[in-house]
Amino acid sequence: MSSIVAIRRERDFAVIEVNNPPVNALSQAVRAGLLAALREADADARVRAVVIRCKGRTFIAGADISEFDQPPQSPHLPEVTEAIENFSKPVIAAIHGMALGGGFEIALACHYRVAASDAKVGLPEVKLGLMPGAGGTQRLPRLVGAQRALQMIVEGESVPAPKALEWGAIDEIVEIAEIAAADVTAAALEAARRLISSGTPLRRVSQLASPSAPSEIFGDAERTAANKQRGLIAPKTCIEMVRIATTTDFTEGIQKERAAFLTLRQSPQAAALRHAFLGERTVARHPSLPAETPVRDVRSAGVIGAGTMGTGIAMCFANAGLPVCLVESDSQALERGIETIRRNWASSVARGRLTEAELAQRMDLIRPTLTFDGLSGADLLIEAVFEDLAVKKQVFEKMDQVARAGAILATNTSYLDIAEIARFTRRPQDVVGMHFFSPAHVMRLLENVRTPETAPDVLATVMKLGKTLGKVAVLVGGSDGFVGNRMLAQRTREAYFLLEEGALPEQVDRSLYEFGFPMGPFAVGDLSGLDIGWRNRKARAHLRKPGTRDSNLLDKICEMGRLGQKTGAGWYRYEPGNRTPIPDPVIEQLIVEHSLQSGIERREIGDQEIVERCLYPMINEGAKILTEGVAARPLDIDMVWLHGYGFPAHRGGPMFYADQIGLDHVLKQIRLFHKRLGADFWTPAPLLEELASAGQGFYSGFGPAL
Repeated sequence: MSSIVAIRRERDFAVIEVNNPPVNALSQAVRAGLLAALREADADARVRAVVIRCKGRTFIAGADISEFDQPPQSPHLPEVTEAIENFSKPVIAAIHGMALGGGFEIALACHYRVAASDAKVGLPEVKLGLMPGAGGTQRLPRLVGAQRALQMIVEGESVPAPKALEWGAIDEIVEIAEIAAADVTAAALEAARRLISSGTPLRRVSQLASPSAPSEIFGDAERTAANKQRGLIAPKTCIEMVRIATTTDFTEGIQKERAAFLTLRQSPQAAALRHAFLGERTVARHPSLPAETPVRDVRSAGVIGAGTMGTGIAMCFANAGLPVCLVESDSQALERGIETIRRNWASSVARGRLTEAELAQRMDLIRPTLTFDGLSGADLLIEAVFEDLAVKKQVFEKMDQVARAGAILATNTSYLDIAEIARFTRRPQDVVGMHFFSPAHVMRLLENVRTPETAPDVLATVMKLGKTLGKVAVLVGGSDGFVGNRMLAQRTREAYFLLEEGALPEQVDRSLYEFGFPMGPFAVGDLSGLDIGWRNRKARAHLRKPGTRDSNLLDKICEMGRLGQKTGAGWYRYEPGNRTPIPDPVIEQLIVEHSLQSGIERREIGDQEIVERCLYPMINEGAKILTEGVAARPLDIDMVWLHGYGFPAHRGGPMFYADQIGLDHVLKQIRLFHKRLGADFWTPAPLLEELASAGQGFYSGFGPAL
């Protein structure tokens, strides 16, 4: 018996214990260990029942995802669940923490399930583009009914133990006041004694009758999935498997489930979603920062600027339980900022996500002030003022004067040169970029930006702080727009050019929406406010190379006073109180006349060209970003786009997506656009050419990142 799975005798019972930290994942060694332990218990005539439990903070919390990209390794999980269910003696699951995925399938195969009252159970495989593959889609409906099984399997949400008990997914809960949450073994052993003494026949879920279910619940589930899980194939397969559980016997259902699981496991969507899942957990471990890099304590923060970004950033710190001083030079602006914060949290209270007490507690953590004096004791200062270098200079000079020695000075700039900002202080080693995304208290991405002089412990600190704030922190280098906005500029430019050449905003938006983005670029512009991009465009006009193609369509729209949803019109028009974009003939006429005035003959443009024109220059720019070292890994780029810009997770991020469709194809199309549209924006990156000619991808070319 391996140390990962051990078996011990408790009088006339056997306790099989899994010890595979941190979450007792169902690796090959665990699966093999469980089978070996079951055989040993079966061979011991003194053993009358078996309890399966886990060490550590949780029951089995799912499969070992790292094995998914390896050749299949026996024994497979269905062999384990079948052995448990067909065992000749009672098998009881002792659940604490989380029993998820394959872990819950193990529990479902047991004859009785005991759980701590604070435990949770679930089948979240759909979130990785998969479905339960060891009986979950066939056993769970027989226990809880088709409707509730659809809820758990198709949505992939975990269920608290009390609700699971009510539904019938578990048989008994143990209040944590009575017994340690980490150990329900005693209650499971007591349940075993009752089962044996009562002579109760073993309850094998596979022998329960198929649940009856009206056909309309499956139609409802399909419509919900099409809306909430748009473009994903796994939810549809999960629905079909639950339908099968209601119409076929268990043996046939299990066979169909396994075949469907293996098909999904090999799908591009599952590969992309696994990449996104593992990447989120890997990206914080940056190759330039060894694990032993020291970090500075951050127990309090200061935020300068009480506008949209500043208030959102202050909320991030208060949400994490950290006191924050919010500085604004104008009293009315400060009052508006505090009221915005209160209103945002009040909305969370109304939705049941916060209590009134929690709102009050978080408001108490924010200290508004009109002076910089309150920043003297802060461990971290972040400016979130107007995106203007002269304004940043004034703020950083003041921050440098009041901040204590060793405090970190951060800027939330989206584009400006942070190395130049650092020169406004006497401590460039303490200066770093912390680029939050709006709304800062909602968006998960935190683009941490280093300069050549930023101290390693500062970088390690802001990466750790990202986790504290609940963000996906990505470390990047200084560059115009860093990673995200630099690549976004390529897409934005082509979207404007597509309008000039024959497309309309609604077609561009629909094409990218159907690709998987939550919104298209023109709807996004209207949502955030077109004046933001317009102001940026004017501020950066000096950077445009003379003679290169440019579009001033945005200027014309904004000069009409159409600034997006806030003015009731932008690229689209909006009805009062309604955010639904409505195509506007006025804009179509403007675009057509603009093309005529610019000497551009309009033509019909297909959706595929729109997708390629918008995405391939981003991929090409990503190759340049890697070559320049602005991003150390393709993974960093993908995480920025997945968590900051709505790139569809089932595509894995722009660099992963490029690898999936093949860099040779991407390069071929870029060369075609180069020939047709010119070299200004369509010259292939040398790295792209190098990798494509070698038959490699970004990930194989840079080594595995996960």
